[in-house]
Amino acid sequence: MFQTILMIVLVVMSISLFVCFVRALIGPTMSDRIVALDTFGINLIGFIGIIMMLQETLAYSEVVLVISVLAFIGSVALSKFIERGVIFDRS
Repeated sequence: MFQTILMIVLVVMSISLFVCFVRALIGPTMSDRIVALDTFGINLIGFIGIIMMLQETLAYSEVVLVISVLAFIGSVALSKFIERGVIFDRS
Protein backbone atom coordinates (compact mmCIF):
# COMPACT_ATOMS: atom_id res chain seq x y z
CA MET A 1 0.00 0.00 0.00
CA PHE A 2 2.76 2.45 0.93
CA GLN A 3 4.65 1.61 -2.27
CA THR A 4 1.55 2.43 -4.32
CA ILE A 5 1.13 5.79 -2.60
CA LEU A 6 4.77 6.63 -3.22
CA MET A 7 4.43 5.74 -6.89
CA ILE A 8 1.37 7.99 -7.22
CA VAL A 9 3.26 10.80 -5.52
CA LEU A 10 6.15 10.31 -7.96
CA VAL A 11 3.78 10.70 -10.90
CA VAL A 12 2.25 13.85 -9.43
CA MET A 13 5.69 15.30 -8.69
CA SER A 14 6.82 14.48 -12.23
CA ILE A 15 3.93 16.52 -13.57
CA SER A 16 4.83 19.31 -11.16
CA LEU A 17 8.46 19.25 -12.31
CA PHE A 18 7.32 19.47 -15.93
CA VAL A 19 5.02 22.40 -15.20
CA CYS A 20 7.79 24.25 -13.34
CA PHE A 21 10.19 23.61 -16.22
CA VAL A 22 7.71 24.96 -18.76
CA ARG A 23 7.07 27.99 -16.55
CA ALA A 24 10.80 28.64 -16.34
CA LEU A 25 11.03 28.56 -20.14
CA ILE A 26 8.05 30.74 -21.01
CA GLY A 27 7.77 32.93 -17.92
CA PRO A 28 6.93 36.46 -19.04
CA THR A 29 9.21 38.13 -16.48
CA MET A 30 12.54 37.28 -14.94
CA SER A 31 10.91 37.09 -11.50
CA ASP A 32 8.56 34.35 -12.73
CA ARG A 33 11.52 32.39 -14.03
CA ILE A 34 13.40 32.69 -10.73
CA VAL A 35 10.40 31.48 -8.74
CA ALA A 36 9.86 28.61 -11.19
CA LEU A 37 13.50 27.51 -10.96
CA ASP A 38 13.41 27.71 -7.15
CA THR A 39 10.22 25.65 -7.12
CA PHE A 40 11.79 23.20 -9.55
CA GLY A 41 14.73 22.74 -7.15
CA ILE A 42 12.44 22.16 -4.18
CA ASN A 43 10.34 19.66 -6.14
CA LEU A 44 13.48 17.88 -7.30
CA ILE A 45 14.64 17.53 -3.69
CA GLY A 46 11.28 16.00 -2.75
CA PHE A 47 11.36 13.73 -5.81
CA ILE A 48 14.78 12.38 -4.83
CA GLY A 49 13.60 11.98 -1.24
CA ILE A 50 10.69 9.83 -2.37
CA ILE A 51 13.01 7.74 -4.53
CA MET A 52 15.19 7.26 -1.43
CA MET A 53 12.14 6.00 0.47
CA LEU A 54 11.17 3.65 -2.35
CA GLN A 55 14.67 2.17 -2.55
CA GLU A 56 15.12 2.23 1.25
CA THR A 57 18.58 3.78 1.01
CA LEU A 58 20.45 6.91 2.04
CA ALA A 59 22.67 6.88 -1.04
CA TYR A 60 21.21 10.08 -2.48
CA SER A 61 21.36 12.23 0.65
CA GLU A 62 24.50 14.02 -0.55
CA VAL A 63 22.80 14.75 -3.88
CA VAL A 64 19.86 16.32 -2.03
CA LEU A 65 22.23 18.47 0.00
CA VAL A 66 24.13 19.69 -3.07
CA ILE A 67 20.93 20.48 -4.98
CA SER A 68 19.51 22.41 -2.04
CA VAL A 69 22.67 24.50 -1.64
CA LEU A 70 22.87 25.21 -5.38
CA ALA A 71 19.18 26.14 -5.56
CA PHE A 72 19.57 28.56 -2.66
CA ILE A 73 22.70 30.21 -4.04
CA GLY A 74 21.16 30.44 -7.50
CA SER A 75 17.99 32.07 -6.19
CA VAL A 76 19.93 34.59 -4.13
CA ALA A 77 22.28 35.43 -7.00
CA LEU A 78 19.49 35.90 -9.54
CA SER A 79 17.43 37.97 -7.12
CA LYS A 80 20.41 40.19 -6.41
CA PHE A 81 21.03 40.55 -10.15
CA ILE A 82 17.44 41.66 -10.74
CA GLU A 83 17.57 44.12 -7.85
CA ARG A 84 20.94 45.79 -8.57
CA GLY A 85 22.09 44.61 -11.97
CA VAL A 86 25.30 43.04 -10.61
CA ILE A 87 25.99 39.93 -8.59
CA PHE A 88 29.38 40.80 -7.13
CA ASP A 89 29.87 44.27 -5.65
CA ARG A 90 33.24 45.76 -6.54
CA SER A 91 33.33 48.16 -3.62
